[in-house]
Formats: sequence, C-alpha cells, structure tokens
Amino acid sequence: MAEDRIRYDILAQDALRGVMRKVLAEVARTGLPGEHHFFITFLTNAPGVRVSSRLRERYPEQMTIVLQYQYWDLKVTETGFEVGLSFADVPEMLSVPFSAVRGFYDPSVNFELEFDVKPEQSEQTADITEVHPENTSEEPQKPATKKKPAKKAKKDKAEAEAEPVQEDAPASESKGAEVVSLDAFRKK
Repeated sequence: MAEDRIRYDILAQDALRGVMRKVLAEVARTGLPGEHHFFITFLTNAPGVRVSSRLRERYPEQMTIVLQYQYWDLKVTETGFEVGLSFADVPEMLSVPFSAVRGFYDPSVNFELEFDVKPEQSEQTADITEVHPENTSEEPQKPATKKKPAKKAKKDKAEAEAEPVQEDAPASESKGAEVVSLDAFRKK
C-alpha cells in the first residue's frame, strides 16, 4: 500500500476542529440559539491550556465543561477559546487551545465530535474516556452569556455542569449518535 504523505487524517481533524471553532465563534457573537448547549472535554495538561492551579489539581488529566446557563466572556480565536465559568461558586477563567480538545458534544441535536490528541501534546492520552451525558432534559431556560458569575441560587446547577461527565460504556453502547474514529478508515 502507498504511504499517506498528504496526511488526510490530520486534514480531517483540522476541518472538524474548524466546525467547533465556527460554532463557538457564532455563539460568542450572538449567544446560544434555541436549546443548543455544549459539553467540551479537553486535556488539562496539554500545552497552552490555562486553568487555575486549584482546577489543575482537581482535574490533572482532563475535564469536561458545559456551556449552557452559567458562562461568561466567551472569546474565540483561530487557535482556541477562553471562557468564564463558576466552579463551586468560585469564578474561573479558562483558556483552551483547540488542539487540546478531546470531545465536543451538543446533546440538543445529538451532535458529537471526537478528536485525536497527538501524543506529543499530552503524555496521558491513554486514560481518556469519552463524553456521553445521559440526562440532558433539564428545564429549558433562556440561554444567554452572563457578564458576571452565577448567583447562589444556581450554585448546585453550576457545580453539576462543571463536573466532568464520564461514562465507561463504549460509544456503540450509548444512546444517540455513533462516533466513528478516523482510525477505522486508516490502512494499517
């Protein structure tokens, strides 16, 4: 077989990250439309990721954030995004390069992207689990970006949204869309 010198796998990953970048940029500009919201899983130890030492201690390998009700100051660039979230009623700013994102999921339309994170970006990619939130039937509220942290009344919801969402079942056993890794199409 011929060697893939074009590296279609890398081109496809970049194109899919472009989808996520475009969606986040639009949300940063206009807010979340309808019932759309996002679960974003990223490697906390990847180069360029900026989180507080408190969060890095709590999530040394990866974490999942939810952009739905309680976020503010979403900024998107060509290389990553920055967002404010509340963790245990403590406001935090996170900066995440797109190259550190492992998964992007919009449960309102059952859309999911899974990314290969290069080994040179993280030494602990073997321990990563997929993101498949089970219960997304929360009370619909008007989603909008917040300019300041959430009030105490929504503390529990914000904490629940800030917790990593992990499930041990493979993607093929989970409800919803099937995630197909690009490895399935590579010649060995």
